[in-house]
Amino acid sequence: MSKTSYNESSIRVLKGLEPVRQRPGMYTRTESPLHIIQEVIDNAADEALAGFGKHIQVTLQNDGSVSVEDDGRGIPVGLHPEEKAPVAELVFTRLHAGGKFDKKDGGAYAFSGGLHGVGVSVTNALSKRLELVIWRDGGAHRMEFADGAVTVPLASVAELARKKSGTRVRVWPDQSFFDSASIPLAELTHLLRSKAVLMAGVKVSLHVEKTGETRVWQYEDGLAGYLTEAMTGIELRVPLFQGEQFALADDDSFALGEGAQWVVAWSDEGSVIRESYVNLIPTPAGGTHESGLREGLFNAVKAFAELHGLMPKGVKLLPDDVFARTSFVLSAKVLDPQFQGQIKERLNSRDAVRLVGGYVRTSLELWLSSNVEYGKKLAELAIRQAQARAKSAQKVEKRKSSGVAVLPGKLTDCESTDVLRTEVFLVEGDSAGGSAKMGRDKEFQAILPLRGKVLNAWEVDRDRLFANNEIHDIAVAIGVDPHGPTDQPDLSGLRYGRVCILSDADVDGSHIQVLLLTLFYKHFPRLVELGHVYIARPPLFRVDVPAVGKRPARKIYCLDAGELEALEDKLRKENVREGSWSISRFKGLGEMNPEQLWDTTMNPDTRRMLPVAYGEMDSAETTRMFDMLMGKGESGQRRSWIEEKGNLAELDI
Repeated sequence: MSKTSYNESSIRVLKGLEPVRQRPGMYTRTESPLHIIQEVIDNAADEALAGFGKHIQVTLQNDGSVSVEDDGRGIPVGLHPEEKAPVAELVFTRLHAGGKFDKKDGGAYAFSGGLHGVGVSVTNALSKRLELVIWRDGGAHRMEFADGAVTVPLASVAELARKKSGTRVRVWPDQSFFDSASIPLAELTHLLRSKAVLMAGVKVSLHVEKTGETRVWQYEDGLAGYLTEAMTGIELRVPLFQGEQFALADDDSFALGEGAQWVVAWSDEGSVIRESYVNLIPTPAGGTHESGLREGLFNAVKAFAELHGLMPKGVKLLPDDVFARTSFVLSAKVLDPQFQGQIKERLNSRDAVRLVGGYVRTSLELWLSSNVEYGKKLAELAIRQAQARAKSAQKVEKRKSSGVAVLPGKLTDCESTDVLRTEVFLVEGDSAGGSAKMGRDKEFQAILPLRGKVLNAWEVDRDRLFANNEIHDIAVAIGVDPHGPTDQPDLSGLRYGRVCILSDADVDGSHIQVLLLTLFYKHFPRLVELGHVYIARPPLFRVDVPAVGKRPARKIYCLDAGELEALEDKLRKENVREGSWSISRFKGLGEMNPEQLWDTTMNPDTRRMLPVAYGEMDSAETTRMFDMLMGKGESGQRRSWIEEKGNLAELDI
């Protein structure tokens, strides 16, 4: 009998900021405290973005603390009408509390990076101490926290009063939550500099007490001045293309003020510089706004080339041909930005592709029609890239053409042979495979349907693998033979740069994922090591939201019940009438029509795809874990493990 019991008292309910302190990695980066400081900086920048405040001051103190001060409106100091607690206390001690939810008629922060209301509360949770000073309505208020809890309640402090308004937050990060206690100065400098660039006329300063150094950034030329400075010494093919466009009040598709500002440069050689932001939040992993920029640039250049008869016979332009030598700084404004994770590295809002792409294409087409010589130079650059790509693909095809195995009959192959672009989806079931075949982009996406569950290959010898039809078809389709972790396999026959596991978003689908991951880890480890294996994440729910005011009806997809709950909460905050939206649950991939499957799971611009990589365990420990979980003779050990770990299931609230 297990030493630990599993009953009603085993379920823990995490309250307040406990979930953050228990699992900080779910809410922020834990390499260093930079991101929790960035949350405070973002709040100060949001004040400037909303039209209040002209100076953001950041100070690295000698005692390891960091202070951020702005001259905005100051956090409200009164009691919340419903919670009956100081608003400032709620902002710093409650998850999902803040001024970023109110989007109606502009709200306090119509365009802000903060969406979930967990920003500065996470900062507070992961700090040994936090001091807050608020200047508002001619008075001053002060409050202190320790380990996320209030130690000095909010109170008026007459001696700190001043005529100007604003907020100062001083943070002492708790070193126990981070790999390194020091804040990387280069990254902080880049962050502050970019804030100044994105807010023309706003002054941003950094003072380091230890060295006495103070740096100040203030750009009157905004994005263009920033990119020009960054590309010093690089010869441009055409002058900078810059522009901005934002939706007006009578726009039928987008909310008032949504849009983008951009500056783009093309060069024949030298490094490429790319930076993007959403509501002033850096998105180093890109996302749908960058996809929109790429599509807009591509469509405009392609249309220009075709209009002027510049396309050579047999050459087909692709978006990457136009984008390959492109440097840019893009700043998008999105009313309800959906990010991938709380650290907001990648934008997932599907509408952003259409928003940015439409505005950029219209603007570039006008620019090219007014500057025909520039258009010809850009078309020439893109055509040259397309010809080089085609030539490279021909070389690969010639090398593969001899002695290749007969491809599986159920494989629906793609047209391209460029491994940098191609991907194959291993799809659960024939019905889902049918939707995937109809919904895919046949240029670079292949489909291999799998019938039933794949064999558990953990204890199968390599020379007996091909006795299983499914595994045989997978190996032949991807063009790589099974191998071990110490082998040096021949990867020259690799036919797809991405091998994507696509299964239902349910328990059976998860089981199929595990069986395929077992196969790849055991018999194709180099594919995992080199980053060729991915897991597609189809949604479990679709929410149909009716039109509200001038905002059209929307279809929003949610990965799981947690995302659905968060979405419903957001809809209520937007004053969408309770019960007016309808929720559909997908029982499987086969229930999705081709258009839905493309939009949610296969479109590179809007899908969510997880790369498979080795974690923190060493190889021996990982192998032992697989032995226990997948070994045929390990059922007793598996049962003991499940009983032992069962009480780790926690209900996070």
